[in-house]
Amino acid sequence: MIAAGSIEANQDGFTLTDQDFEAIADFAYKHFGLAMSSSKKPLVSARLARQLRQQNAGNFKDYLARLNGKNSTEERSKLLSLLTTNVTHFFREPHHFETLRKDVLPSLIERARNGGRVRIWSAGCSKGPEPFTMAMIIHNMCPDIGRYDFKILGTDIDPQVVQFAKTAKYPQEELGQIPAEYRSLVPKMEADGRMPAHLRSMITFGVLNLIEPFPFKGKFDAIFCRNVAIYFDTPTQQKVWQAFQRSLTPGGYLFIGHSERMSGPAEEKLTTSGITTYINTPPGGSAQ
Repeated sequence: MIAAGSIEANQDGFTLTDQDFEAIADFAYKHFGLAMSSSKKPLVSARLARQLRQQNAGNFKDYLARLNGKNSTEERSKLLSLLTTNVTHFFREPHHFETLRKDVLPSLIERARNGGRVRIWSAGCSKGPEPFTMAMIIHNMCPDIGRYDFKILGTDIDPQVVQFAKTAKYPQEELGQIPAEYRSLVPKMEADGRMPAHLRSMITFGVLNLIEPFPFKGKFDAIFCRNVAIYFDTPTQQKVWQAFQRSLTPGGYLFIGHSERMSGPAEEKLTTSGITTYINTPPGGSAQ
């Protein structure tokens, strides 16, 4: 609980009262699933002050009114960006991609070559390095993958980062994070600096809120959702884990962040297979 009468004033002169903070925290939890304790109050105050100034809002109460008013979609998107951190880069947490390369993709590529359908989901894709990393690995293993029904979905709750991912333009310092063995896949960027078409064609990007029912009919053979659930409280995490488990094919893989832990009903159906890696156990059988 927040101490009664506590007030957080930032360097811009805006005062964040307990009531204002609780209203913002409640809003973020209801709409985005973000769980914010009172320890986040200074951070919220500092990050929102500039937004208040840009919007010519007199105080946090005025700002809250705009979040709940007409044409609030863009304002809510900006709030989400301010409350979360989009830290991402190519081949982040490489042990997951090594598991993908060695244990997951060989059988999926074989299935695709035999006419089967393969789907991988990057949930919480941020600006897109994660799904593009997947595409590089897949193309490296199967250069003619474009002939088959093998697709990657990249989603994020933040429309701003999804739009960035769709443009597929990355500065050279970020491309420098790509290991040498894969760099040959991206040196010939298009004239406008975009990632090559053979990688882009594998990926579909879209906006999706993980705390809402998933809109998919088909299932996924692998799901990456890393460093997203850290923003959720335990009950929300457990609902998301369960939704992922239901969205996996039997034997499908779920990869989560290094600081995240599996819990709840999904834990009974997801078998540990390496560091923060789980396999959806087929009914009546083992994971392998």
